[in-house]
Amino acid sequence: MLMSLGLFAFETGSAPFQQLARRSEWRHGETERVGAAPAGQYLGPGNDTVTLSGIIAPGIAGRHSALRTLREMASEGEAHPLVDAQGYVYGDFAILSLDETRTHFIDTGEARKADFSLELRSVS
Repeated sequence: MLMSLGLFAFETGSAPFQQLARRSEWRHGETERVGAAPAGQYLGPGNDTVTLSGIIAPGIAGRHSALRTLREMASEGEAHPLVDAQGYVYGDFAILSLDETRTHFIDTGEARKADFSLELRSVS
């Protein structure tokens, strides 16, 4: 297992990812002042997003049904704990978007390859 989002495990048999990108933000506000530069103030943490990108190639790694499962999870609107294989807990994350590009179709209409990108946002 590479990582889990709730009960969904990212692994070779489901949706293995090759890239994890994380963006953390911190908020700073400004107050305009007459005759002086704006005053800045730290407002606290901002958004924390994680993007997982990978390739599904049925018969080699992953299955298309894993992306359907992720879409169903996203439609529920619930946040799920995001935990990596080393046991690090990122927090509770909701699915914001799932991009999927299928290629290499065979005569049955099945795609032999699907690139995906899953964007998650912390809600805790």
